[in-house]
Amino acid sequence: MKDRYVSWLALFSCNLMWSLQFTCIKLTQDQVGSFSTVFIPILAATIFMIPFVIRDARKNTRRKLSHLKFFAALAVAGQFPAQVLMTIGTQHSTATNAGIISLTLPIVSALMAVAFLKEKMNPLRWFSFAIAIAGVLMISLKDFWNTDFRTVHLLGNLLIFCGVIGSGLYNVLCKKIADSYSEIEMLFYTYIFMVIILFPLVWMYERNVITSTGSFTRNTWIGLILLTVFHNFLSMILFFTALKKLEAIQVALSNFLVAFFAIPIAAIWLGESMTAVAIIGGALVLISTLVITVVEYRRQVTTNSVGAS
Repeated sequence: MKDRYVSWLALFSCNLMWSLQFTCIKLTQDQVGSFSTVFIPILAATIFMIPFVIRDARKNTRRKLSHLKFFAALAVAGQFPAQVLMTIGTQHSTATNAGIISLTLPIVSALMAVAFLKEKMNPLRWFSFAIAIAGVLMISLKDFWNTDFRTVHLLGNLLIFCGVIGSGLYNVLCKKIADSYSEIEMLFYTYIFMVIILFPLVWMYERNVITSTGSFTRNTWIGLILLTVFHNFLSMILFFTALKKLEAIQVALSNFLVAFFAIPIAAIWLGESMTAVAIIGGALVLISTLVITVVEYRRQVTTNSVGAS
């Protein structure tokens, strides 16, 4: 049970960090292009991880050369759309649109877990899913009225949804090799391929960004630092820590916590008011998470005890 609580604490933390993504993109977009917004934080995080990867690689005897193809596929089909297409889409749409469309991530991830990992949505998980949906709708009620899906934002909205699909694919497929690599290794090898993919794009289209770092404003640096430390490094390490202990569907359902954390973040950073409906919605999201954390664990323990007897 202790490991399970630690895993869910990691999920709480990484969802909190992920909820900052769209704000960070908006902070950097005036001075940093779409490719560089992804490339700079990923490159910095990759360099930072090198000594930790060397340490873990010496202990790892389960590595296979064929896994490099898997990491390359994760970068191309998962991380690239999740990071690059999401960034481009957010810059060509609105933050509200991005937030609303991203609420489909838990649904997309859960469906992929069923399709690729043969996991099952039992009645308790469906109940938790329904509570979370109700909570998210209450949290986002005001934002739904502000959502702008005009034709001018259509391409951006489509790119955001492609990013959601890529993120769901990456989150689920990483489960297949999670037992063979440490959290640092899984992130590092994926990022190596992302650096290889992004460098020529940055060099061709945004090389001026690299030479103009001295003119970056404080907001630009804050956005890049937050993307590096929290979004591209710490949150992903915590995510992989949880993924090793929990089923992909449980991890997917936890993504509804992004909406839960958006309430205090908007109130503290943007001065937005917290309505009673939004607070109740946040409570429902939290309850749904507790259902698949504590209740399901105790149900599984009871089932296993009966089976053993």
